[in-house]
Amino acid sequence: MPGDEGRWLELLDALDLDELTERFMTRVVTVSGYDPAPIPISELRRTGRLSFSTLIEGLRAGGFDGPVAVSTEVGVSRARAGIPLEALMTAIRHDFNVLWEVLTRVASQEDAELVIRHTGIVLSTVDEYVSQVQQAYTAELARMRAEEDSVHAGLIASLFDDPDPTGERLSTIATGLGLDVDSPLLVIAATGDDVRALRVIVSDHARAGGTMFTHHLGEVLIAFTSAHETPGHSSETLARRIAEARVGYVRAESIGALRRSALTARDLADVIAADETSAMTWRSGWARLAARSLNAAGNPILADVESALSACGPVERERLIEAVQVYLASGSIGASAAQLFCHRNTVANRLRRFAELTGVDPMIPAEAARLVVGWA
Repeated sequence: MPGDEGRWLELLDALDLDELTERFMTRVVTVSGYDPAPIPISELRRTGRLSFSTLIEGLRAGGFDGPVAVSTEVGVSRARAGIPLEALMTAIRHDFNVLWEVLTRVASQEDAELVIRHTGIVLSTVDEYVSQVQQAYTAELARMRAEEDSVHAGLIASLFDDPDPTGERLSTIATGLGLDVDSPLLVIAATGDDVRALRVIVSDHARAGGTMFTHHLGEVLIAFTSAHETPGHSSETLARRIAEARVGYVRAESIGALRRSALTARDLADVIAADETSAMTWRSGWARLAARSLNAAGNPILADVESALSACGPVERERLIEAVQVYLASGSIGASAAQLFCHRNTVANRLRRFAELTGVDPMIPAEAARLVVGWA
């Protein structure tokens, strides 16, 4: 009704911006995330007053029909100030509470029905304002993360491109990444189809509050994180996840050793067998790397051993190799006998027979090393 609409506008005119702002200020400073305020109180007051002015104008017009400038300003500035989204939404809800309290106070008893009829427009106007603030906040946060990721990617790339960075450069890179220049790092590498599993680990670690950086070396994904970082995600949990993945896994003593450690992790990931399901560490994979290097250099490691064993029948050959491999794993004849379910003398005889046939004694460390590498 025309008369009702005029009265509604009168009620809106009766709203005092100073009162609305001060009421809002007494509440917002108690919100977790605003206590203490991460932005100047004068700025909170200014944007609070501007928000109420904009909301009142929106109510006059029957709602917002386009972008609201102050919502973008509030969303962007709060994201840049590091205010959590939950805290921001709690603060903005006070806009509605304060606006409604003051509106119902300036209204008379005769205005009750009028105010009730306009409840929907008040809610929808505030909701649109809140929605636009949230969209601006989320978009700005995405931009900030993209900027940070770009900076981090540049720092990491420069570290991998320079094989011998200065101490000053390492300090700059570590600071930019939020790391201690002398702190140890966990370095993980995955290749081929195993890259997806490593990305899941990286994502889960980030959701748990941790930070893990990534870098591509060709088709290999390298991930690294501080060995001491445990916020919201225990180091034991992360270590277990990595150990259960098909990745190369090493520890770098500092960021200065990251490039070299990443290359080692890459090589370890590359020697994981198709039927293996766990991480390859330096301890478990060094022999394979040595074997690959020697074979690539044209130095067959066990050609003479294989030739000598060919003189045996297939059953004896299998038993000799099994006995030697079990023994090499423990270095104990007793433990080997227990594992093979036979007498100690049987194991000793097979080791002796192997040495006689091949000229390589598995009980002599210097000779056993060649077998360990060759059978890795």
